[in-house]
Amino acid sequence: MEQAELRQWENRCIQEESPKCAAACPLHVDARECCSLLAARRVDKAWAVLAKTMPLPGVLARTCDAPCKAACLRGEKGGPIEMGALERFLADAAQPAKPPRPLPRNGKSVAVIGGGMTGLCAAWESARKGFAVTVYCTEPDVGAELPEGVLDGELAAMDRMGVAIERGATQTPDLVEAQLEERDAVFVDSDAVPEPLRYFGEPDEVTLGTNRLGLFASRAGEISPVFQAAAGRRAANSIMRFSQGVSMVKSRELEGPYDTRLYTSLTKVESAEPVPVGDGYDESAAVREAARCLKCECMECVKGCVYLRHYKQYPKVYVRQVYNNEAIVRGTRQANKMINSCMLCGLCDTVCPEDFAMGDVCLEARRNMIAKGTMPPSAHEFALRDMAFADGDKCALARHAPGATESEYVFFPGCQLTATDPGGAERAYADLRERLGKVGLILRCCGAPAAWSGRDALFQESLAELKAAWEGLGSPRIIAACPSCIKILRQAMPEAEIVSHWSILSALGLPGTALKTGGTLAVNDPCAAREDGALRSEVRGLLDALGVSMVEPEYSGELTQCCGYGGLLNEVDPDLGHAAAQARADAVDEDYVTYCAMCREMIARTGKKAMHLYDLIYPGEGGAGERPTPGHSERRENRVHLREKLLRELWSEADGVAAEDFEKVRVACTEAAAATLEARRILLSDVQKVLLQAERSGRHLVHGETGRFLASYRPAVVTYWVEYEPAEDGYLVHNAWCHRMKIEGGQP
Repeated sequence: MEQAELRQWENRCIQEESPKCAAACPLHVDARECCSLLAARRVDKAWAVLAKTMPLPGVLARTCDAPCKAACLRGEKGGPIEMGALERFLADAAQPAKPPRPLPRNGKSVAVIGGGMTGLCAAWESARKGFAVTVYCTEPDVGAELPEGVLDGELAAMDRMGVAIERGATQTPDLVEAQLEERDAVFVDSDAVPEPLRYFGEPDEVTLGTNRLGLFASRAGEISPVFQAAAGRRAANSIMRFSQGVSMVKSRELEGPYDTRLYTSLTKVESAEPVPVGDGYDESAAVREAARCLKCECMECVKGCVYLRHYKQYPKVYVRQVYNNEAIVRGTRQANKMINSCMLCGLCDTVCPEDFAMGDVCLEARRNMIAKGTMPPSAHEFALRDMAFADGDKCALARHAPGATESEYVFFPGCQLTATDPGGAERAYADLRERLGKVGLILRCCGAPAAWSGRDALFQESLAELKAAWEGLGSPRIIAACPSCIKILRQAMPEAEIVSHWSILSALGLPGTALKTGGTLAVNDPCAAREDGALRSEVRGLLDALGVSMVEPEYSGELTQCCGYGGLLNEVDPDLGHAAAQARADAVDEDYVTYCAMCREMIARTGKKAMHLYDLIYPGEGGAGERPTPGHSERRENRVHLREKLLRELWSEADGVAAEDFEKVRVACTEAAAATLEARRILLSDVQKVLLQAERSGRHLVHGETGRFLASYRPAVVTYWVEYEPAEDGYLVHNAWCHRMKIEGGQP
């Protein structure tokens, strides 16, 4: 990612945009933070927020006409926040804030002619910037009735800031001309001086500059105290630019009120009426009114995404972290984990008003880091090994229908369906052959793990093998059951006609095996179906035909949430993957039905009753939703056995794949060991390889107390350790570990 691209992504995230109230305020007072502190009864801190932003805060807080009210989003849900009344309460109740500390003197001086609100604020702001300031006026007068001593207190603060006030000054053009000779700049408060002093014409709207070099003036007729103060600030900014010799107009769009891009959803906001102001708020009333503030922010993507919430920030921060990791530090463990954990599901892109796609950022980072050799393979290695196994000789298959020499269709169930419900896949294929005739079969992976991990070369290699198998069958129409397979194949194989199995069933009708038992189920849409409205509609049509009464979760349809498997999250961070599945499980009280094998598995592992649509259309033994969730090793065995069974029963063939030596090692596991293998993603085949190596070499350690053996083996890049003991006809495994370190002198 280049810096220009980084800037584009950062600009797309609107979370840091100002709330509408602050954008509408010409001084950009942070009303949101002020209300947040006041609602927590932190009165002095809330006042400090105002005093930090407002010039003459004791005066302005009591006279502010609150232009923010017209922009306040709370106005749509009960009425806008009474910010003016809250400011007056804070001005009366809080401890006085210290005046701001000016910047060091810059050696330049400014004269302010006129002591109205605009002139005094211009003096205040200029002093803060390091100018020596003198105000020439008859008498300071902000044009409002104030409690006794308030204006004097602010004038005293200005004195401490280094502002001199010349009272009783004769305000004439001669005074202006004299000050232009002596000072670096002069500002005229047009509403606080006699008419003859406004001889310089209409000041520029942006800079407040006049036809005299170095002379600045407010535009006459402004009656709003806060806009008068803003004019004083604008003048001080112009004087600073003038004294520095830089552009007077560049990048000044945000000095006054402006439009903000911040989006805040009001969908779940309940209406709340303003607290009556009466003669003013006491603390209790002020706290209640401040608590009505919506604390406007976007965070739409974070609200619906377990992954984004987990890292406790928002996309603008994440994209900076991705850039730093990819371009600067070139790979750190925690940053890699964040990049690799994105589910690539597209929900953030869908809900973001600016179409910020965190998945695009993370996937591109994965690709770039892989190309540069800075992304360790460990995060996705297990999933890629599983893909290779699904594409290997023991699982892969491409055949015309039994007895056929050509195929009009080919059924592509996908590697996850055959791993989790091989019986359902077998029954679905039988139904398609019976009702459509010449339907071939392809068993393998669509390449999703390679695509999601960012390993494009590996994905293209897998895709080429799939295309060769498909072309070998005569390039028939592909009937795909898995939504992820449908999405990937449509993108990667535009020359092929990809039809969903659900579309076929919608046209043919339900088979006689379907369980039309009715009941109420919550529909879980896989994230791969987010942009496929037709697919989602077909599934609901089938459920309706089954007599199912459907419940839609809050996040459903194009707003559906990922189950935690997408993007290989569950491989990178199993705990976060489980949290994503748990969030999905907790979203509804009803049992789930879904049409993605891994959505069903992820949700079912949380203890929530979940079923695949095949469980209703092509039911096996036991009730729908009662099918167990197989472990990693069993999933592999399911694919192998399905291929063997189909070859034997449909094509009268042996599988033709000789068993490897390690597969002959008989292994049993204690209950604890079985759980450990599953959690650590250690396959039974990995254990068998260790035991075979130990058996052949005779090299192992013996525990002095238990007498158990400990052996290791490194078949590729991972070293496996197994604690075991001999048992009848094989071995009993008590524990297992794995790591990527290579031990000198250890087993090969």
